[in-house]
Amino acid sequence: MLYLPHDDPDLAGLVKNEEDRLETTINLIAAENHSPQSILEVMGSVFNTKTIEGYPGKRFHSGCAHVDKVENLAITRGKSLFEAEYINVQPHSGTSANLAVYFSVLNVGDRILSMSLPHGGHLSHGHKASITSKCFDFSHYKVNSETELIDYDRVREIAHFIKPRMIVAGASSYPRLIDYEKISQIAREVSAVFMADMAHLAGLVAAKVIPSPVPHCDFVTFTCYKTMMGGRGGVILCKEIFGKKVDQAVFPGCQGTTAVNLIAAKALIFKLAMEEKFVSIQKKTIQNARIMASILMEKGYHIISGGTDNHQVLIDLTSKGISGKSAENCLESAGIVLNRNVVPQDEKNPGRVSGIRLGSGAVSARGMGESQIREIVELMDMAMMNQASQEVIKKVKSSVLKLCKAFPINRSA
Repeated sequence: MLYLPHDDPDLAGLVKNEEDRLETTINLIAAENHSPQSILEVMGSVFNTKTIEGYPGKRFHSGCAHVDKVENLAITRGKSLFEAEYINVQPHSGTSANLAVYFSVLNVGDRILSMSLPHGGHLSHGHKASITSKCFDFSHYKVNSETELIDYDRVREIAHFIKPRMIVAGASSYPRLIDYEKISQIAREVSAVFMADMAHLAGLVAAKVIPSPVPHCDFVTFTCYKTMMGGRGGVILCKEIFGKKVDQAVFPGCQGTTAVNLIAAKALIFKLAMEEKFVSIQKKTIQNARIMASILMEKGYHIISGGTDNHQVLIDLTSKGISGKSAENCLESAGIVLNRNVVPQDEKNPGRVSGIRLGSGAVSARGMGESQIREIVELMDMAMMNQASQEVIKKVKSSVLKLCKAFPINRSA
């Protein structure tokens, strides 16, 4: 920082405090990651200044010679990385991307079938608190109560009964792979279009360590700051036949000007995702999550679905007599940051949050491996089982600091 300390010392201090917090805590929030320094640089670049409306070569403002090249670069790289027919890189967020897809092919009031939030879905998949539920008629499928896995036969039954215009796959807290091919078949059976939201999984898909939904879907949306390790903002991939409708739904349909600096960050992370370092981190992300789930199960924790195939581990704490909120609070006081999360059984008790969600992305980006993951789980267990003991919490925090110092955040691109 060159100018901020002079222009606003208070704000500069808060930036420094946040840098220190990140360096001295273990981040297990599944929706966060550590971006390379080059991503932060381009997000803070002069591209923040430029106003654009429309698309390359068809802008509503002049002075777009360079930003047109930036957006075209993001388009070319994104299509290549995900092997997609069409891409729109302008959405402000994942929710913006989802809204644009809905409005590109649906009318207000049309039926959509998506995953229930307590069972792993996302707010923008038609939860009653989301504006999406006020625009479209959502029905939701759930996980099987015994296996805690998606019941595809039940998805088929619901789809044939309600005849949705769209089926949505993808989740914010589902630790298993999704059979996109099977849901695609169900969508064809009822003449519905099929969208997958891979916001959490994009980095893993880009690195080809888990299957891609792109070959099976009409639309795929994602964000760039979770496993993708990039900046903020959403992206839409789709079949070529839907390209113009998607573009119109994004602009002028759902948003006006878009952030060129974020488009530039998307172009950059698409390039970095093609390199071995990125692929190596994604492989380690998968490995670390599996180790985490395995050790927690050995300690008697109820892991939703009995394991994980991606970067997430979802824990139901009911059997331990701990609430998700108390676990979140005590772990943060010990330097381990994660989030409380609803689990399938919470649907029976609205307002209750019995689980926590862990993500292995950020610790993997720091270079941590099996021995560090084992230590982190031991520290978590120690803290959660001794929440009232300040002595134990202090001891855990000391160990966390040692781990963090041994594995500083590496922001080299």
